[in-house]
Amino acid sequence: MTLSGREMRSLIDAEGVLRLSLEEVVIGDPAEDEIIVRVEAAPLNPSDLGLMFAAADIGSLQGGGTPELPVATLTIPGNRLGAVRSRIGLSLPIGNEGAGTVIAAGNRAKALEGKRVGMVGGAMYADYRRLAAKDVIPLPDGATAAQGASMFVNPLTALGFVETAQREGHKAIVHTAAASNLGQMLQKICLADGIPLVNIVRSEEQAALLRGIGATHAINSMDEDFNDQLVEAIGQTGATIAFDAIGGGSLGDRILRAMERVAAAGATEYSRYGSDIFKQLYIYGALDPSPTLLNRLTYGFQWSAGGWLLFPFLNKVGPQVQQRMRQRVVKELTTTFASHYTRTIGLAEALRPDILRAYERKATGEKYLIDPTLG
Repeated sequence: MTLSGREMRSLIDAEGVLRLSLEEVVIGDPAEDEIIVRVEAAPLNPSDLGLMFAAADIGSLQGGGTPELPVATLTIPGNRLGAVRSRIGLSLPIGNEGAGTVIAAGNRAKALEGKRVGMVGGAMYADYRRLAAKDVIPLPDGATAAQGASMFVNPLTALGFVETAQREGHKAIVHTAAASNLGQMLQKICLADGIPLVNIVRSEEQAALLRGIGATHAINSMDEDFNDQLVEAIGQTGATIAFDAIGGGSLGDRILRAMERVAAAGATEYSRYGSDIFKQLYIYGALDPSPTLLNRLTYGFQWSAGGWLLFPFLNKVGPQVQQRMRQRVVKELTTTFASHYTRTIGLAEALRPDILRAYERKATGEKYLIDPTLG
């Protein structure tokens, strides 16, 4: 069985021109433990957009190609080219996760043939995907591809935050860009598991959305008294770990500073080295690509800041924890881990300049879904 189909690719040339295109690819027969899935839904996650656009200037976007095989080009400014030099000349497929129907399977994976599955492993913005059977999960009876398309990255990340906090001895969490699909999942998990959560958002509308699903602490970072509200919320929850989707700017610094203010207020004696309460900031996103600003002397010496990424975390915790987390996602797929999309688009439509600009904004509450069967 040989299939041909389209696959979205991102390529940067030596001059700093980034080319997004749909390439014709041939899908060969599956190996013994492989399957071929007809892709029916794949979400546009921020992590996908990072690979898709790299360090390109969205203002330089130009469209081209044909309606069936469109091409979009962007320019990477010279001062950003060094950050992506290692991928120059590489045509990279895009799309971390998706869902669809298994249309062919190797001898050791025949039980999956005809089933609708969620899958992870890259190259999901395509008509077909050949991959190992171990990288898919059969969806519950009646579940749609759209419901299963986002069952890996956001759900496992949200569960990973809780697992990380518990393993490191923290009793409460701070989360930024908290009105996102991921943030709503995290709030639901924390409510179910009895973990205090401080949500940071950028508008009262977003705060109201979180309160509507049970959030106790939803703080608008645009409020004039944001710092005081943050200190109060951290004081009430005892949060000493934060997961930051913003990355750039001073928000992470403000969180650490608020944690130290709470810790210092409870200290029995003064120390020039700050409190002895350990504070952890994990940066897992780059909604703001500017440098991260940390005024380290304002929160003593008991703190740490670093990156957090899903797949290294999964490798670290091992298969038993992974299986436990995946089972919970399947069980709560249409409740805790339900994703909501503002628009579903076809694969070719995803490269139209107007639509590219819309989802590149990564606006909170706006999530796009690609359905290749729409064209």
